[in-house]
Amino acid sequence: MPELPEMEHYRSQLSPRLCGQRITGVTVNRAATINEPVDVFTSALVGKSILFVERKGKHLLFHLDDGHRLHLHLMLGGWLAYGEEGPKKDSHFQVILTFGDGNSLYFGGLRLGYLHRMTAKAAIEELKELGPDPFDSRLTLEAFRKRLAGKRGKLKTTLTNQRFLAGIGNCYSDEICFDAQVHPAVAVNSLDESTVERIYHSIRKVLTTAKDAGGYMEHPLTPDDTLTGGYNNQCLVYDRKGEPCNVCGTEIKFETLTGRKMFYCPHCQQGA
Repeated sequence: MPELPEMEHYRSQLSPRLCGQRITGVTVNRAATINEPVDVFTSALVGKSILFVERKGKHLLFHLDDGHRLHLHLMLGGWLAYGEEGPKKDSHFQVILTFGDGNSLYFGGLRLGYLHRMTAKAAIEELKELGPDPFDSRLTLEAFRKRLAGKRGKLKTTLTNQRFLAGIGNCYSDEICFDAQVHPAVAVNSLDESTVERIYHSIRKVLTTAKDAGGYMEHPLTPDDTLTGGYNNQCLVYDRKGEPCNVCGTEIKFETLTGRKMFYCPHCQQGA
Protein backbone atom coordinates (compact mmCIF):
# COMPACT_ATOMS: atom_id res chain seq x y z
CA MET A 1 0.00 0.00 0.00
CA PRO A 2 1.33 3.48 -0.84
CA GLU A 3 2.27 5.29 2.37
CA LEU A 4 3.37 8.83 3.24
CA PRO A 5 6.66 8.77 1.28
CA GLU A 6 4.97 7.49 -1.88
CA MET A 7 2.12 10.01 -1.67
CA GLU A 8 4.45 12.90 -0.84
CA HIS A 9 6.62 11.87 -3.79
CA TYR A 10 3.56 11.93 -6.04
CA ARG A 11 2.52 15.33 -4.65
CA SER A 12 5.93 16.90 -5.18
CA GLN A 13 6.26 15.49 -8.70
CA LEU A 14 2.72 16.33 -9.82
CA SER A 15 2.39 19.82 -8.34
CA PRO A 16 4.63 21.62 -10.85
CA ARG A 17 3.10 19.64 -13.70
CA LEU A 18 -0.58 20.08 -12.83
CA CYS A 19 -0.97 23.41 -11.04
CA GLY A 20 -2.70 25.87 -13.36
CA GLN A 21 -3.54 23.17 -15.88
CA ARG A 22 -7.07 23.02 -17.26
CA ILE A 23 -8.82 19.65 -17.54
CA THR A 24 -9.90 19.11 -21.15
CA GLY A 25 -11.00 15.50 -21.03
CA VAL A 26 -12.12 12.84 -18.57
CA THR A 27 -12.27 9.08 -19.17
CA VAL A 28 -13.88 6.76 -16.62
CA ASN A 29 -13.41 3.06 -17.27
CA ARG A 30 -14.74 1.91 -13.89
CA ALA A 31 -17.74 3.74 -12.45
CA ALA A 32 -17.19 2.24 -8.97
CA THR A 33 -13.97 4.23 -8.65
CA ILE A 34 -15.86 7.54 -8.51
CA ASN A 35 -18.71 8.70 -6.26
CA GLU A 36 -21.26 10.07 -8.72
CA PRO A 37 -22.66 9.19 -12.15
CA VAL A 38 -20.01 9.18 -14.86
CA ASP A 39 -21.70 11.94 -16.90
CA VAL A 40 -22.01 14.18 -13.82
CA PHE A 41 -18.38 13.55 -12.81
CA THR A 42 -17.13 14.19 -16.34
CA SER A 43 -19.11 17.36 -17.03
CA ALA A 44 -18.20 18.76 -13.60
CA LEU A 45 -14.46 18.39 -14.25
CA VAL A 46 -14.04 19.40 -17.89
CA GLY A 47 -12.96 23.03 -18.02
CA LYS A 48 -11.82 23.17 -14.41
CA SER A 49 -8.24 23.89 -13.41
CA ILE A 50 -6.15 22.36 -10.64
CA LEU A 51 -4.91 25.03 -8.24
CA PHE A 52 -2.65 22.87 -6.09
CA VAL A 53 -2.12 19.34 -4.82
CA GLU A 54 -2.26 18.62 -1.08
CA ARG A 55 -1.31 15.51 0.86
CA LYS A 56 -3.08 14.36 4.01
CA GLY A 57 -1.44 11.19 5.35
CA LYS A 58 -1.89 8.59 2.59
CA HIS A 59 -4.45 10.74 0.76
CA LEU A 60 -4.06 13.29 -2.05
CA LEU A 61 -6.42 16.21 -2.54
CA PHE A 62 -6.47 17.97 -5.91
CA HIS A 63 -7.89 21.46 -5.29
CA LEU A 64 -10.04 22.68 -8.19
CA ASP A 65 -10.75 26.28 -9.14
CA ASP A 66 -14.47 25.86 -8.42
CA GLY A 67 -13.78 25.10 -4.74
CA HIS A 68 -14.23 21.34 -5.04
CA ARG A 69 -11.62 18.68 -4.33
CA LEU A 70 -10.68 15.42 -6.01
CA HIS A 71 -9.96 13.07 -3.13
CA LEU A 72 -7.62 10.21 -4.05
CA HIS A 73 -6.89 7.18 -1.89
CA LEU A 74 -4.81 4.50 -3.64
CA MET A 75 -5.50 1.87 -0.96
CA LEU A 76 -3.64 -1.44 -1.55
CA GLY A 77 -2.62 -1.52 -5.20
CA GLY A 78 -3.19 1.93 -6.69
CA TRP A 79 -0.59 3.90 -8.62
CA LEU A 80 -0.29 6.91 -10.89
CA ALA A 81 1.26 7.66 -14.28
CA TYR A 82 1.60 10.94 -16.14
CA GLY A 83 2.48 11.80 -19.73
CA GLU A 84 1.22 11.98 -23.29
CA GLU A 85 0.24 8.31 -23.08
CA GLY A 86 0.02 5.71 -20.34
CA PRO A 87 2.50 2.83 -19.89
CA LYS A 88 -0.38 0.44 -20.61
CA LYS A 89 -3.54 0.50 -22.71
CA ASP A 90 -6.02 3.13 -21.57
CA SER A 91 -8.46 0.39 -20.59
CA HIS A 92 -6.09 -0.65 -17.79
CA PHE A 93 -6.72 2.66 -15.98
CA GLN A 94 -9.85 3.33 -13.97
CA VAL A 95 -9.80 7.11 -14.56
CA ILE A 96 -7.81 9.34 -16.93
CA LEU A 97 -7.69 13.14 -16.73
CA THR A 98 -6.38 14.90 -19.83
CA PHE A 99 -5.03 18.44 -19.68
CA GLY A 100 -4.66 21.34 -22.07
CA ASP A 101 -0.98 20.65 -22.72
CA GLY A 102 -1.79 17.21 -24.11
CA ASN A 103 -0.58 15.24 -21.10
CA SER A 104 -2.79 12.99 -19.01
CA LEU A 105 -2.86 11.78 -15.42
CA TYR A 106 -3.62 8.05 -15.26
CA PHE A 107 -5.11 6.42 -12.16
CA GLY A 108 -4.38 2.69 -12.10
CA GLY A 109 -4.93 -0.21 -9.72
CA LEU A 110 -7.94 1.40 -8.05
CA ARG A 111 -9.96 -1.77 -7.52
CA LEU A 112 -10.03 -0.92 -3.81
CA GLY A 113 -9.02 2.72 -4.09
CA TYR A 114 -11.12 5.66 -5.24
CA LEU A 115 -11.17 9.14 -6.77
CA HIS A 116 -14.07 11.14 -5.36
CA ARG A 117 -15.20 14.65 -6.26
CA MET A 118 -16.45 16.52 -3.22
CA THR A 119 -16.86 19.93 -1.67
CA ALA A 120 -14.15 21.39 0.55
CA LYS A 121 -16.42 20.91 3.57
CA ALA A 122 -17.03 17.25 2.72
CA ALA A 123 -13.30 16.64 2.27
CA ILE A 124 -12.55 18.14 5.67
CA GLU A 125 -15.25 15.97 7.24
CA GLU A 126 -13.95 12.87 5.46
CA LEU A 127 -10.44 13.29 6.85
CA LYS A 128 -11.17 14.80 10.24
CA GLU A 129 -10.29 11.61 12.14
CA LEU A 130 -6.74 11.48 10.78
CA GLY A 131 -3.99 11.94 13.34
CA PRO A 132 -1.24 14.54 12.91
CA ASP A 133 1.23 14.36 10.07
CA PRO A 134 4.62 13.06 11.25
CA PHE A 135 6.21 16.23 9.86
CA ASP A 136 3.76 18.62 11.53
CA SER A 137 5.87 21.17 13.41
CA ARG A 138 3.44 20.89 16.33
CA LEU A 139 4.32 17.21 16.76
CA THR A 140 7.25 17.83 19.07
CA LEU A 141 8.89 15.07 21.08
CA GLU A 142 6.80 16.10 24.08
CA ALA A 143 3.60 16.04 22.00
CA PHE A 144 4.55 12.59 20.71
CA ARG A 145 5.08 11.36 24.28
CA LYS A 146 1.63 12.65 25.23
CA ARG A 147 0.01 10.89 22.28
CA LEU A 148 1.62 7.61 23.37
CA ALA A 149 0.62 8.04 27.00
CA GLY A 150 -2.11 5.60 27.97
CA LYS A 151 -1.78 3.51 24.79
CA ARG A 152 -1.86 -0.22 25.49
CA GLY A 153 -1.39 -1.77 22.06
CA LYS A 154 1.67 -3.07 20.26
CA LEU A 155 4.06 -0.55 18.75
CA LYS A 156 3.50 -1.54 15.11
CA THR A 157 -0.27 -1.50 15.57
CA THR A 158 -0.06 1.96 17.11
CA LEU A 159 2.22 3.38 14.41
CA THR A 160 -0.07 2.13 11.64
CA ASN A 161 -3.21 3.51 13.31
CA GLN A 162 -4.14 6.47 11.11
CA ARG A 163 -5.84 8.18 14.04
CA PHE A 164 -2.56 8.13 15.94
CA LEU A 165 -0.34 9.34 13.09
CA ALA A 166 -1.35 9.82 9.47
CA GLY A 167 0.65 8.15 6.73
CA ILE A 168 2.55 5.19 8.22
CA GLY A 169 1.72 1.66 7.09
CA ASN A 170 3.22 -1.82 7.07
CA CYS A 171 6.48 -1.02 5.33
CA TYR A 172 7.60 2.07 7.18
CA SER A 173 6.42 0.95 10.61
CA ASP A 174 8.85 -1.98 10.31
CA GLU A 175 11.64 0.23 8.97
CA ILE A 176 11.08 2.75 11.78
CA CYS A 177 11.17 0.06 14.45
CA PHE A 178 14.39 -1.35 13.01
CA ASP A 179 16.04 2.07 12.91
CA ALA A 180 14.98 2.68 16.53
CA GLN A 181 16.24 -0.79 17.55
CA VAL A 182 12.93 -1.82 19.08
CA HIS A 183 10.78 -4.89 18.39
CA PRO A 184 7.59 -3.94 16.47
CA ALA A 185 5.47 -6.16 18.75
CA VAL A 186 6.62 -4.51 21.98
CA ALA A 187 3.83 -3.14 24.19
CA VAL A 188 3.68 0.65 23.91
CA ASN A 189 3.09 1.09 27.64
CA SER A 190 6.39 -0.70 28.37
CA LEU A 191 8.56 1.77 26.44
CA ASP A 192 10.98 3.88 28.46
CA GLU A 193 11.69 7.53 27.72
CA SER A 194 14.89 6.95 25.75
CA THR A 195 13.19 4.37 23.50
CA VAL A 196 10.27 6.73 22.84
CA GLU A 197 12.76 9.42 21.84
CA ARG A 198 14.53 7.03 19.45
CA ILE A 199 11.22 6.10 17.84
CA TYR A 200 10.27 9.76 17.45
CA HIS A 201 13.49 10.61 15.63
CA SER A 202 13.40 7.39 13.59
CA ILE A 203 9.93 8.26 12.27
CA ARG A 204 11.16 11.45 10.64
CA LYS A 205 14.50 9.99 9.59
CA VAL A 206 13.04 6.95 7.82
CA LEU A 207 10.15 8.80 6.18
CA THR A 208 12.46 11.56 4.94
CA THR A 209 14.96 9.09 3.51
CA ALA A 210 12.20 7.11 1.79
CA LYS A 211 10.51 10.23 0.41
CA ASP A 212 13.76 11.59 -1.00
CA ALA A 213 14.47 8.21 -2.59
CA GLY A 214 11.07 8.12 -4.35
CA GLY A 215 9.36 5.63 -2.02
CA TYR A 216 9.29 1.87 -2.52
CA MET A 217 6.63 1.54 -5.26
CA GLU A 218 8.20 0.65 -8.59
CA HIS A 219 5.70 2.09 -11.10
CA PRO A 220 7.43 5.01 -12.88
CA LEU A 221 5.36 8.21 -12.81
CA THR A 222 6.61 9.44 -16.19
CA PRO A 223 8.43 7.73 -19.09
CA ASP A 224 11.76 9.25 -18.04
CA ASP A 225 11.24 8.74 -14.30
CA THR A 226 14.23 7.08 -12.64
CA LEU A 227 13.42 8.15 -9.07
CA THR A 228 10.10 6.48 -8.22
CA GLY A 229 10.67 3.24 -6.31
CA GLY A 230 14.24 4.11 -5.41
CA TYR A 231 13.72 3.16 -1.76
CA ASN A 232 12.67 -0.39 -2.60
CA ASN A 233 16.25 -1.66 -2.53
CA GLN A 234 17.05 0.35 0.60
CA CYS A 235 14.55 -1.40 2.90
CA LEU A 236 16.49 -2.93 5.79
CA VAL A 237 13.86 -5.40 7.02
CA TYR A 238 10.57 -5.00 5.15
CA ASP A 239 9.90 -7.83 2.70
CA ARG A 240 13.35 -9.31 3.43
CA LYS A 241 12.28 -12.56 5.11
CA GLY A 242 15.20 -15.00 5.38
CA GLU A 243 17.83 -12.50 4.27
CA PRO A 244 20.71 -11.53 6.56
CA CYS A 245 20.40 -8.34 8.59
CA ASN A 246 22.66 -5.63 7.15
CA VAL A 247 23.83 -4.74 10.67
CA CYS A 248 24.44 -8.07 12.42
CA GLY A 249 23.90 -10.79 9.82
CA THR A 250 21.03 -12.46 11.70
CA GLU A 251 18.22 -13.83 9.53
CA ILE A 252 15.31 -11.42 9.12
CA LYS A 253 12.13 -12.92 10.57
CA PHE A 254 8.57 -12.64 9.30
CA GLU A 255 5.40 -12.90 11.39
CA THR A 256 1.90 -11.49 11.35
CA LEU A 257 0.61 -9.11 14.00
CA THR A 258 -3.14 -8.46 14.12
CA GLY A 259 -3.31 -9.46 10.46
CA ARG A 260 -0.41 -7.25 9.36
CA LYS A 261 2.93 -8.34 7.93
CA MET A 262 5.81 -7.82 10.34
CA PHE A 263 9.51 -8.07 9.46
CA TYR A 264 12.25 -7.63 12.05
CA CYS A 265 15.75 -8.67 13.14
CA PRO A 266 15.52 -10.79 16.31
CA HIS A 267 19.05 -9.74 17.33
CA CYS A 268 18.88 -5.98 16.74
CA GLN A 269 15.26 -5.66 17.87
CA GLN A 270 14.54 -7.30 21.19
CA GLY A 271 12.15 -6.65 24.06
CA ALA A 272 8.80 -7.99 22.79
